[in-house]
Amino acid sequence: MEAPPYKGIDGGEADDDGRQPRRTGTMWTASAHIITAVIGSGVLSLPWGVAQLGWVAGPAVMVLFGAVIHYCSVLLVECYRSGDGAGTGGRRNRTYMDAVRANLGGAKVRLCGVLQFANFFGVCVGITIASSISMLAIRRAGCFHVRGRDQREACGGSSRPYMVVYGALQVVFSQIPDLHKMSWLSTLASVMSLSYSAIGISLAVAQVIANGGIKGTIIGVFIGGAGAGVGVTSMQKIWRTLQAFGNIAFAYGFSFILLEIQASHSPLRSFLNSWLLMLIDTVKEVAPPATETKVMRKAVGVSVATTTIVYLLCGCAGYAAFGDTSPDNLLTGFGFFEPFWLLDLANAGVVVHLVGTYQVVAQPVFAFLDRRAAEGTWPGSAWLGGGKERVLLRVGPTARVTVSPFRLAWRTAFVCVTTAASTLLPFFGSVVGLIGAASFWPLTVYFPVEMYVASRRVPRWGARWVCLQALSAGCLAVSLAASAGSVAGVVEAFKAHNPFCWTC
Repeated sequence: MEAPPYKGIDGGEADDDGRQPRRTGTMWTASAHIITAVIGSGVLSLPWGVAQLGWVAGPAVMVLFGAVIHYCSVLLVECYRSGDGAGTGGRRNRTYMDAVRANLGGAKVRLCGVLQFANFFGVCVGITIASSISMLAIRRAGCFHVRGRDQREACGGSSRPYMVVYGALQVVFSQIPDLHKMSWLSTLASVMSLSYSAIGISLAVAQVIANGGIKGTIIGVFIGGAGAGVGVTSMQKIWRTLQAFGNIAFAYGFSFILLEIQASHSPLRSFLNSWLLMLIDTVKEVAPPATETKVMRKAVGVSVATTTIVYLLCGCAGYAAFGDTSPDNLLTGFGFFEPFWLLDLANAGVVVHLVGTYQVVAQPVFAFLDRRAAEGTWPGSAWLGGGKERVLLRVGPTARVTVSPFRLAWRTAFVCVTTAASTLLPFFGSVVGLIGAASFWPLTVYFPVEMYVASRRVPRWGARWVCLQALSAGCLAVSLAASAGSVAGVVEAFKAHNPFCWTC
């Protein structure tokens, strides 16, 4: 039963917090938003992860991660309302940070902010790497098609020049006002992410058919066997197994956007994920308000189950196609050569998707510093555009954008730093694993568990409290181990690549 409407400031119908127009989202729309938000370029590294773990542990770990993230997401959903009426009509927490502030407060709010912004920076670096190697793969695919598959040296090259091109694009896009609010960008991003995932799965299935059977082993890459074209030592086996956990964690990361989907209007909803840009229909208020939580619980269950199925298909199909030599990026490792136009189409989809995603992920950082500068450091300063000192930029043949000197300098500097970091770490699999491992425990597990314990006043040392703390401790151990494995992967990659070579 839908809750009776309240009166808004203009006399129209509103929800209990005065939100107009009223919430219209349902379990199905919320599920759709979560699914399109979570399925991204991280899916392309899953075949490599399964190759490190094998046919038994690989799928099992993906299912286990799905179960943990489902449970922790449900805990987070329970923190949507807080105060004396929590769970029955308390104050709404419209963002992840709002929930942390309402339930934990103090230093933990600042810690959460630091972790979120560090995660945004890391994701921007990962996005730049993924985009550049897809751009390089398009050129290489055409070269292989013309010269032949055995011309790997002639068709080689470095992704670093493409990082610079991508960074230059982002410098321009970062100055466009409200770019992250363009609804067509969200629709395009959603279509692209689902399209290249489907193409990757289809090409892998076709490769399995061409092979005449399924590749892979029960335990994954053998010690002393073939792994990424080289022998794998016992330590490499350990580090790569741990890194695989980080890759899977990166692919599943979405918990901290749940409250934005559930809430009526979120300052972060327009830029936390490009998949959610202006597409967020919010869960309508029903009587009693606690039923909103039930709707989101169902949405989380449907979306995590669907996402896990897609990930199992991609990871297992890729491993079945390439076995222990599965590349760390399904679309750029050149296990596939033909049809080259379809491979180019998929990689172009990755680039288009991630061009918008970079701006979407960077917007919280931009908005935070813009606000701090305007309110505290230089209020009313011409440096911020408060006076006549503005910079006119040309964007295309006819479009013009006017920005403040501060905005131009600060946003350009941010893009340059992320681009420079990407050129030093052009290793997709290792960087993705590190980002996923570093953000998994604090943002996906620790804060939801602590907020739930605080909001529901779970008795200390009771059975539920002990189980929740054990879950958090176990996930912390996984994050630390996966981070160590990813760092080892970066070190190993540095040994095989010169980070300052722009032609190799």
